[in-house]
Amino acid sequence: MSTTTPRRRRTIATALVAKLDSWSPFWGPQLIVACAIALQFALPERLTVGPSWLLPGVEALLLIGLVFFSPQQHLHHSPLRRRVAIGLIALVSAVNAVSVILLAHYTLRGHAKNGIALTFSGIALWGTNVLLFALWYYEVDRGGPVARLLGEKYYPDFMFMQMTDDGKQNVPPDWKPGLTDYLYLSFTNATAFSPTDTMPLTATAKWLMSLQAMVSLVVVILVVARAVGIIQ
Repeated sequence: MSTTTPRRRRTIATALVAKLDSWSPFWGPQLIVACAIALQFALPERLTVGPSWLLPGVEALLLIGLVFFSPQQHLHHSPLRRRVAIGLIALVSAVNAVSVILLAHYTLRGHAKNGIALTFSGIALWGTNVLLFALWYYEVDRGGPVARLLGEKYYPDFMFMQMTDDGKQNVPPDWKPGLTDYLYLSFTNATAFSPTDTMPLTATAKWLMSLQAMVSLVVVILVVARAVGIIQ
């Protein structure tokens, strides 16, 4: 009984993933964007660009763009799809950066009346930062997700542990990084403010990781400062 239930759960999960893959091979990034949209509803209007619905609307545009330009049945490399995906991710990242700047403004100037709400807003921005940079790494590495799935030869932008001599012994010979690997890379970079077990190899990867670490450090400092102010 105890052995059958976990196996049944794994079978159901595998079937669900296979169903989602048949609908869209890139449903994972689309789910990440949906989570980023949900996090933005935690932001007060003073930390958003324009009306409170504008930022979630921009991220919804990103989601629609990723769904529309994702190959459904025949997987093929589309430079237009990749440019649109990167452009929309850049747009949402820029809007999120503006929210971080506004958070810094109201925290340092002491204009926020509700310090607890501001603290939770900082946490939401930090989480959005992790999700967005995971998408950046996912889109940039080795020519993009389609190029990786098609086996096109591009130099890697990141050196994962599984690509080293020691790591290759624990993975299949045809191992490739997946969305979970890029999420983990983004999370560890946002918490450690530096690379951990995955190293950037190209200038693009180094600039992205440096920018994420800088934004994450700023948000953490602001959140801690506000939390200390509330405690005192």
